[in-house]
Amino acid sequence: MPQTKKSNLKKLNGNLFILSAPSGAGKTTLCKALLERFPNIVYSVSYTTRQPRGTEKNGTDYFFIEKEAFEKKLKQDYWAEWANVHGHFYGTSREFLDDYLAGGRDILLDIDVQGTRQILDHYPHSVTIFVMPPSLEALRSRLESRATDTVEVIERRLSDARKEIEQHHIYRHVIINEKLEEAIDLLSGIVAAYRSEM
Repeated sequence: MPQTKKSNLKKLNGNLFILSAPSGAGKTTLCKALLERFPNIVYSVSYTTRQPRGTEKNGTDYFFIEKEAFEKKLKQDYWAEWANVHGHFYGTSREFLDDYLAGGRDILLDIDVQGTRQILDHYPHSVTIFVMPPSLEALRSRLESRATDTVEVIERRLSDARKEIEQHHIYRHVIINEKLEEAIDLLSGIVAAYRSEM
C-alpha cells in the first residue's frame, strides 16, 4: 500500500461511498436517487478550474476556483484526488472528507476510475461501487438517444468506457444498470448494509 503523509489510513467514523461509471451508464441518476433515499449522506462537491455551464451554481454543482489557486493547493497536498481533464483541473478536498468522516458522517463521492485509485491510497476502507451498462451496444444507444454529442464524441466516450470497464475489478461492488429501479434498489441495499454496521 502506498505511504501517505496522513494518518487517515485507519477507518474513520463515517463511510466513504465512491460511485463510478462510464458516461451514459446512469451514475448521475443513481446518485440523485440515493441521496433522496438517504438525505443525511453528504454529497462531496468537487472543485474545478473551468467556468460554470448553464445553470451551474458555485458550491452546489462545483466549487469554481482559479487555476493558480488550484495549483497552490496541489503543492500543499490539499487534494485527496485530482485530475487534469481537457486542460481543466478537478479535485476533491481532503479536508472536506476528513472533517465529515471524523464527525461520523457518510459521504458520497462521484468520481472516475483514476480518482478512485487516488482515493484508495488515502482511504482504503472506502466502499467502492462501479456501475456498468448492460453492454457497450446499450451504452451506445443511450449516448445516441441523448442527441447532445457528435459522432466523434460518442466514439471517444465509448473508447473511454471500455478502458474504465476493464478496471472494474478494483471496486468492491459492481451494479449492472439494465433496469433503473432495480439498480437503485441494489445500490441502496449496498449502502444500507454498510451504514447498519456502524
